[in-house]
Amino acid sequence: MPKNLAVIAKQKKIKYFLISFVDLFGVLRAKLVPSAAIGDMQKSGAGFAGFAAWLDMTPAHPDMFAVPDPSSIIQLPWKPDVAWVAGDLWMDGQLVQASPRVMLKRQLERARKKGLRMKTGVECEYFLINSDGTAIADNRDIQTKPCYDQSALMRQYDVISEICDNMLSLGWGPYQNDHEDANGQFEMNWEYDDALVTADRHTFFKFMVKSIAEKHNLRATFMPKPFVNLTGNGCHAHVSLWDKTGKKNLFFDRKDEMGLSKKAYSFLGGIIHSAEALCSIFNPTINSYKRINAPRTISGATWSPNTVTFGGNNRTHMIRIPDPGRFELRLMDGAANPYMIQASVLAAGLDGIENSRDPGARHDIDMYAEGHTVRNAKKLPLNLLDSIRALQKSKVLNQAFGDAVIESYAKLKLQEWDSYSQHLTKWEMDQTLDC
Repeated sequence: MPKNLAVIAKQKKIKYFLISFVDLFGVLRAKLVPSAAIGDMQKSGAGFAGFAAWLDMTPAHPDMFAVPDPSSIIQLPWKPDVAWVAGDLWMDGQLVQASPRVMLKRQLERARKKGLRMKTGVECEYFLINSDGTAIADNRDIQTKPCYDQSALMRQYDVISEICDNMLSLGWGPYQNDHEDANGQFEMNWEYDDALVTADRHTFFKFMVKSIAEKHNLRATFMPKPFVNLTGNGCHAHVSLWDKTGKKNLFFDRKDEMGLSKKAYSFLGGIIHSAEALCSIFNPTINSYKRINAPRTISGATWSPNTVTFGGNNRTHMIRIPDPGRFELRLMDGAANPYMIQASVLAAGLDGIENSRDPGARHDIDMYAEGHTVRNAKKLPLNLLDSIRALQKSKVLNQAFGDAVIESYAKLKLQEWDSYSQHLTKWEMDQTLDC
């Protein structure tokens, strides 16, 4: 594909470009640029005021520019005269280090210098709900165990098939769509790829799902726990590390009982070592902790972890080894920033390799039923505040991303916690009004 966006616009009859970036809270920001101006924008970037996004800037900061990366371009299948393109943030001639896409690219470069290349896939769960967000869209979707329910899936065929058709047209290689464990919940899977490609597609997927749902007078939400009694929205990540050519899987070892190499176990050890701090990125909202520390749902299981353990093909652990040569991280939820989860996985994994970190013993028990029997396993944070405090103390992530980046993220998240703490809930009134 040509690298000149103006040429691409003429070839593909694109009238407008969405020059986009994701801030530290995962909010997708953009400017709509006519194709007549895209040449200049590709050189200098689209201008933004950083203070207007979640980036820990002030009104006194100079202009921030999102310079579009032509390799990320995606023509909107449902509106083909518009193309989306990811931008990298610059200010005063330097990359903005607290930009999530820049954070990921820095870690990828760190890995590249070691001859390593991370490939990932994500499983994005979401609910289809009514427009005001008070209930699921399908009032006939009421089974206690609705997972894989064919009838409920087909009642949303028009929405699901349109999204999947779009992914097919984009060449993502989608291979299955299903009704998930909660009423009104769905998941759509596409092929894994290099981590930056996956992050760009993850970002666009969320935008696409919401847009298509709106076309059908519905609303899509990736909120971790929108309904108390139903399973929450996870965003599982499948991870493998390859050589610089991308042809040799460095996590694979046929001699190992689970098919993992020593490098894979060390990478895994890095994830486990930093799990509490990673939780602040994998589970970045107040609501996130109502998913990973939830009581049993009406289906019988939450399908989310609360303890730092790994096992074989066992979905009750934080990390599952479903096949040789890769592992699945089951901690992330639907609110996770697509770029920051990839960046932090790689940062923690590289630390594990550099320091030969031991992941500890494999567990094969049902953690939901027998988790209390596991001694010395770390527990995940109970709330966002605890996870942010763990992040602030994390030497691994501070060193990987820089103290200033972690400080900015923690500062904004602590402001969010303070705002939440100032909110008076009905539960408090019910429990303490007559104390």
